[in-house]
Amino acid sequence: MTSPFLSSEEYDERAHALYNEAKYDEALELLRDGLALYPNAVELHVGVGYARLARDEFAWARRSFEEALVLDPEHEDALAGLGEVLLKFGSIEQGMRAFDRTIALGYSDDIDLMLQIGRALFREGFVEQALAFFERGAQQSADSAEAQACIGYALHRLGRDADATAALLRSLELDPGFVEARVYLANLMFDAGRREEALVEFEKTNPEDHWDELGIWRFIELKKGAHGISDEDETIKPWEQRLEQISGEPDAIDELLAEVEQRVIEQEGESLAQSKTHLEALGTLLNGLAEQHEHEATQTDVLASDGMHSIELRDGRMVEGTWEEIVQLLCDSRASGQPVEEFMARESRRHYGATGVRIDTQGAEAFIRGSADAGLFRIVR
Repeated sequence: MTSPFLSSEEYDERAHALYNEAKYDEALELLRDGLALYPNAVELHVGVGYARLARDEFAWARRSFEEALVLDPEHEDALAGLGEVLLKFGSIEQGMRAFDRTIALGYSDDIDLMLQIGRALFREGFVEQALAFFERGAQQSADSAEAQACIGYALHRLGRDADATAALLRSLELDPGFVEARVYLANLMFDAGRREEALVEFEKTNPEDHWDELGIWRFIELKKGAHGISDEDETIKPWEQRLEQISGEPDAIDELLAEVEQRVIEQEGESLAQSKTHLEALGTLLNGLAEQHEHEATQTDVLASDGMHSIELRDGRMVEGTWEEIVQLLCDSRASGQPVEEFMARESRRHYGATGVRIDTQGAEAFIRGSADAGLFRIVR
């Protein structure tokens, strides 16, 4: 039971610790207890706002941030939170004004705040505006590896890969142990065809540093190609074991992806038409899974039209169903046989390192909306 002798600051500190552990329900309960005793504590209202935001309760989050701003119109964290909520509601101009207000009040020297606002903008697709805030953070702290990495992520999203690579290299000069930036850099080099350099960067990481199977697949294949080692070589065993931990036994899609990627490495000079044939084969397999899942859903239940949703994947394909059915289909296409909860947790981890975007895994709808915020696909309805 909560002690009645805690100060408002202690309530805030304890709730903040719970929030950092993603225990949003517990944090919210503690903050409510604190507000019952200290109804004018601005920090507690702000904390409730961020807990609500993490739970996708945007209307309630907005109310809490606005209540905080009534008590303190110049509170920087409340302005940043309100700006993010307003973007969620499509009130773009108002949201931007809230963010700009923090600059006008002189908070541009708060690097954590600048990165927080930048990430909020990044998640909603306002990459150029996000870059401006990331750069403000870097200007205030030239030795911030995190700020430089965020700049790199934004530049990559804007298609400025050369500049993105330079920013990530600066980040790693500042902090050679910044694993997320190094993995991102290695993949960026791989995509640019700089495979020898990509291998150098991958070799500076450990299997446990990876939460994304793509990077591990690339390392294994680059290692085999560069050194001519076999599948039984002991040096790649830890990487294969890590791959199994992340994704379990590879399904047909994983094997096809590996085959396509291996052929790209071995036959880099082949025509684009040949590569397209493999990608079309992969698309056919994915569509087959989708059709199978839709058929099974039709046989078991007829859903009301207002319970159906659809998302558009990056390649333009549409996936329809209830929130739960969509997540199950995504799980089946990437991790056959894996529990849905483990699939959502793995996907959340793999994208957090690269973008700072933490995808909610507390339910299918929260996961879909969080993934859309991260730019993985688009919710159509």
